[in-house]
Amino acid sequence: MDTIAPALRVAALWGAWLLLMLFHVELGLMPLFHGASVEIQSQVPARQLPRLFLAMLVYVLLPVWALLLAVHAATAPAGWSAAVGWRAAQFALSVLYSATNVVHLIADIRIPDSRGDQVLLMLVLTLVGGLLNLETWRWWQA
Repeated sequence: MDTIAPALRVAALWGAWLLLMLFHVELGLMPLFHGASVEIQSQVPARQLPRLFLAMLVYVLLPVWALLLAVHAATAPAGWSAAVGWRAAQFALSVLYSATNVVHLIADIRIPDSRGDQVLLMLVLTLVGGLLNLETWRWWQA
């Protein structure tokens, strides 16, 4: 049984997910380059912003870690990173991130003045997350 291909597919999907997330943020800031404001009414007190920024950093770093583990598993299929426990963790993380993407997509759709490009990008991000769920499930069950 080929154990390298599933790990590479998972790594590629995590990479695509990270690129889409990066572009989601970049696209959201694009109006700044045309003199338009991107400011939103925040409900977060300024004193809590460092915690929010740390949470966002962790939110982005976990998929980076998952991508690196998947690449490691592809290069060492008999190694620790390809163990069933790590494959299960990949699946659990992908499901968690897919759930957050669905919530974000619904929130974007419900915003009265939401931008269509952002909604479309979140939809693609959510679809990539679904593919990631499928591939991590298959890899875990292999």
